[in-house]
Amino acid sequence: MTQSAPVIPRSEAGVVAFLGFTGALLAFGIDTALPAFDEIRNRFDLADGSGEVSLIVTAYLLGMAAGQLPVGPLSDRYGRIPILQASLALYIIGAIGATLSTDYTTVLASRFVWGFGASGPAVIGYAIARDLYEGDQMARVLSMVMAVFMIGPTVAPLIGEGLIAILPWQSVFGAAVLLAVSGMVWTARFGETHPPDKRRPIEPEAIGRAIRATLTHRSSTGYLAAMVFSYGAFFVFLGSSQPIIDTIYDRPGWFAATFGLVSAVQGISVWVVSRRVERLGTARVALVAYSLNVVAYGALTAAAIAYDGVPSFALWVILVTITSTASTIVTSTAVSLNLEPMERIAGTASAVRGVATLGLGSILAWVIDRQIQDTITPMALGGLLYCSIGLGVLLWARGGSLAVIDPDAH
Repeated sequence: MTQSAPVIPRSEAGVVAFLGFTGALLAFGIDTALPAFDEIRNRFDLADGSGEVSLIVTAYLLGMAAGQLPVGPLSDRYGRIPILQASLALYIIGAIGATLSTDYTTVLASRFVWGFGASGPAVIGYAIARDLYEGDQMARVLSMVMAVFMIGPTVAPLIGEGLIAILPWQSVFGAAVLLAVSGMVWTARFGETHPPDKRRPIEPEAIGRAIRATLTHRSSTGYLAAMVFSYGAFFVFLGSSQPIIDTIYDRPGWFAATFGLVSAVQGISVWVVSRRVERLGTARVALVAYSLNVVAYGALTAAAIAYDGVPSFALWVILVTITSTASTIVTSTAVSLNLEPMERIAGTASAVRGVATLGLGSILAWVIDRQIQDTITPMALGGLLYCSIGLGVLLWARGGSLAVIDPDAH
C-alpha cells in the first residue's frame, strides 16, 4: 500500500472484484449490442456492408473519450465515489435513451451519453488502483482486474444472443440498466479511496499543470502513445468482427460463440500473467506482449496475402485471439507504467490516458473499419502498421523514469 491509502480495510480480492465489475459495465455496453447488429441494420434501413452499424460502437467510444477528461480532475478534487456514482447515473440515462429511441440519430446520441457515463468507471477504476497500490503490485492487481473484467466480453455476446432470441433487439440496451443500478449500490458500499488531504484544486491552472506533467513526462507519454496504437488495432476487431464473421466468412449465428471464446482465452491468459508479473517485471511483460502483437499481425497479413484476403476461418480466429490477448496484456501492464509517476494526479492522468486511447484509438479503428468490405486484409495491414509504430514508441518509453513527480514543480 502507498502512504496515501485510506485506513478503510479492503482485501485485495474485494478490490479486484469491485474494479472488475465496474470495468465489465463498459464491456457490457458494447459487447451485448454486437449480436443485434443485423436487427439494428434492418430496423433503421442501414445498407448491408456499409459499416454504418459500427457507429453503435464508435459513438459509445467517443462518448467515453469525451467524458474522461472532466471526470479525472473532478475525482481528484471531490473524491472517487461521488463522481463514479454520477457517471453511473449518466450511464443509466444513456442506456434508457438508446432503448427507447425511434430513429438512428437518437440511438447514436444516446450511445454517446451512455459512453460519457461509462467514462467514470474507465477513469476512476485505474485511479482507485493507483490510490491503493504502486509498482509491480499495482500491475499485478490491474492484471487480475482485467481477467475478471474479461468475464464481461465472454458472456455479454451470449447474453445478447439470448435476449434477441426471445425479446426485441432493444432489450440488449435495457439490460445494462439493471447492472448499472447494482454498480451504484456496490460503489456506495465500497467507500472512498482518495482522502481529503490528498485532493487537488479544480482551478484551470492546477488542471493545466497536471495535464502538462502527464503529457511531457517521457515514460508516461510513451506508454500512453503505445496504448493508443494498440487500442486502435484492437478496436478494429471489436467493431468489425461481427460483419466479418457473418458476411466475409458467411457464418451467421457464429459471432457470439466466437467472440466469447476469444474473450475467455484473453481472461485466462491475463490471469496467468497476473500471477507472474511481479517476478518478471511489468516493463518486460509489456514489451513481450507488444512484440507478440506485431508478430501475430504479421502472420495475419501474410495469410491474407496468401489467400486473397480470406484465410481460413479457423486461422483467422486463432490469430485474432492472439492479437486480442496480447493487446489486453499490453493494456494491463502499460497503464500501470503510465500511472506510476502520477500518484498525485492519478485521476487526471487516467483521464488523459482514456481520452487519448479511446478517442484516438477509435478514430484509428474507424479509418480501417470503413475499408473492410469483402476481405480481412485491411484489418491485418492496419493492425500490423499500428502495432509496429506502437512497439517503437514503447521501446522509447522504457528510457524514461518511473519516479513519482510533483506536478506543481514540473
